[in-house]
Amino acid sequence: MNRKEMEEQVIQAYQRDEGMMILVFAQWCVNHGLDAQEIYRRAYPDQASNPLLAQMMENTVPKEEAEEIPDTTLLGVLSLFGNDDLAFVISEEMERLKKHRG
Repeated sequence: MNRKEMEEQVIQAYQRDEGMMILVFAQWCVNHGLDAQEIYRRAYPDQASNPLLAQMMENTVPKEEAEEIPDTTLLGVLSLFGNDDLAFVISEEMERLKKHRG
């Protein structure tokens, strides 16, 4: 395998993993009755809409069919990809949800 092929494989793996991270985020939002697009806009107000987020939203399942995604799992996945702004907004939402439940 030459260098270019190896670089392409690394890029493809990153894109797959990024897609999974966005799917975890989108499904967590569905599970908590939140609008993933709106939360993403709050975290990244200067960015245009995220086409990968829109694509991953199509892959989510209804809350009733979904596995529970622990808050720590979501924050860990976001951290791995350096999505600190999104993790911050999600943390705010987690606090708000706790107050409504408790």
